[in-house]
Amino acid sequence: MSNPVDNADGRAAWADERTTVGELRVAWRRFVDERDWSQFHFPKNLAMAVAAESGELLEPFMWTSGPESLEILRDPARREAVEDEVADVAGALMALCNACGIDLAAVMARKMVKNEKKYPAERYRGKYRLGE
Repeated sequence: MSNPVDNADGRAAWADERTTVGELRVAWRRFVDERDWSQFHFPKNLAMAVAAESGELLEPFMWTSGPESLEILRDPARREAVEDEVADVAGALMALCNACGIDLAAVMARKMVKNEKKYPAERYRGKYRLGE
């Protein structure tokens, strides 16, 4: 896989529409292997890393309203900080999937089927819980 930020047209070489989950996992595995970090990558440690990184993602939005949280994303420096935390969460999740042999796309598909049954659109459209 190419350098993620080196593209002739100035755009990121990696983008959602061009990069598969499998490619991201391979890149993350290579990153981990080059640093000999797999010796620390037990499921417990990686699950904790996902939780810790997710907590850091909350920080830029702390004490803001919904509309204020959108404003944060309009400021380039603050947006980059949020994007960095999103990447940290995703990286920890990729490492967890690698260590556990979890096919992320497959388990996402399976979970979506469960969610569609649990939350049918005709019953939950515009509601976050029933009774409202």
